Amino acid sequence: MKRILVVDDDLQGLESTRRILEWAGYEVVTASGAQEALDIVRSKDFSGLQAILTDVRMPRMSGLEFLKALSVISCRIPVILMTAYGNVEDAVWAMKLGAVDFLSKPFKKKQLLDAVSVALSRSVPTVSSEPSVRSSKMAALRDQILKVASANTTILVQGESGVGKERIAREIHDLSPRAHRAFVAINCAAIPENLLESELFGFEKGAFSGAGHAKPGLFESASGGTLLLDEIGDMPLVLQSKLLRVLQEGEIRRLGSTRSTRVDVRLVAATHQDLRALVAAGRFREDLLYRLEVIVLQVPALRDRPEDILALAEHILQKCAETHGKAITGFSEQAKLLLQSHSWPGNIRELSNAIERAVVLSSGHLIEPSDLPATLRPSDIGVFPSLSSTETSISIPLGTALKDVEELLIRRTLEATDGDKAMTARLLGITSRTIYRKLDRRDGEPNA
Repeated sequence: MKRILVVDDDLQGLESTRRILEWAGYEVVTASGAQEALDIVRSKDFSGLQAILTDVRMPRMSGLEFLKALSVISCRIPVILMTAYGNVEDAVWAMKLGAVDFLSKPFKKKQLLDAVSVALSRSVPTVSSEPSVRSSKMAALRDQILKVASANTTILVQGESGVGKERIAREIHDLSPRAHRAFVAINCAAIPENLLESELFGFEKGAFSGAGHAKPGLFESASGGTLLLDEIGDMPLVLQSKLLRVLQEGEIRRLGSTRSTRVDVRLVAATHQDLRALVAAGRFREDLLYRLEVIVLQVPALRDRPEDILALAEHILQKCAETHGKAITGFSEQAKLLLQSHSWPGNIRELSNAIERAVVLSSGHLIEPSDLPATLRPSDIGVFPSLSSTETSISIPLGTALKDVEELLIRRTLEATDGDKAMTARLLGITSRTIYRKLDRRDGEPNA
């Protein structure tokens, strides 16, 4: 029996839809809100869901936000949106997000069943452009993003250079009620101080030499949407005070103007620096920091989530191979070992550059160690002495005790890395302490 999830905060409408679908022979699961529905989709008990019908206008998380959330978690279940307030803009946006149909309430029984039939026939519904993540740290971050995206509050995204802070900001925007409007980003460290002010706030004709016409700033361009101020720690103090006024008053004043203009902007700030240290050094306003850190999202470095490295690498490889017209299907086992053993100080940006280089240089169907940058390859022959002769897979009979499987996998990986426990831990997605605990204690046990 095909299982369908119906999501609607109107309990009467929810019950009516459920009865129609059950009459038609479907198994129906219901949820009275999008957050409850999201929990159901992510539950292993409901992995057999084959279609979702969701209302659009719901409190806390709308149907459109729910649809985007499904794409973020790489959910491929086809979605039908239902609404009593249908409009063309919502319908177009729903289709862009991957919805297979858009029903206007009240709908007839035949319309509902026809839409469900079409949805169930779709083999590949909502497809995420994001790589899947396995680390608990990124899963927790994604959960935070889903919770705060709908709130109209300032967000501070912190993390090392190259971890993808702008991507996080875009994700927040796409999941928010502002997703229909502009997302505007500016790097505060890349623009000279005298130009940054005019870029942010705009200017009137004649405001300075060369200002032959008026120009709106990025705050006005992003009105109704989201503005990302990247590397905000490098913003000059004089502009910090003006930004504080925007956050407090919700209005800006163009250079050369005597009047203020109201703006409706959701601000996301990002930085790789410790803003509290900058405050202590007198380089950042403390009152502005309090305004920015209402919600703080910390993006983990790539070295802190080694279990995501290969998933990210495969995702980047697919995109690069398509861009450069290469028929490359993956990485060799030795190349995978090198990718996982590198510390990636440049994070995802360094990973992307390394893989694009490999794609350009590769002449085969697999990326080999020789295709990767020299910084990833062993500097001398003694680093991986047994790589070429060590088997890259193991065979384990069914019924083998789990503790024995773990021990075998750890020992074989240690052999491949010439006993490097730190590298082995990164490859297996565990800590060095776990290796010591599982092997060293066992080796130290007295013989029976």
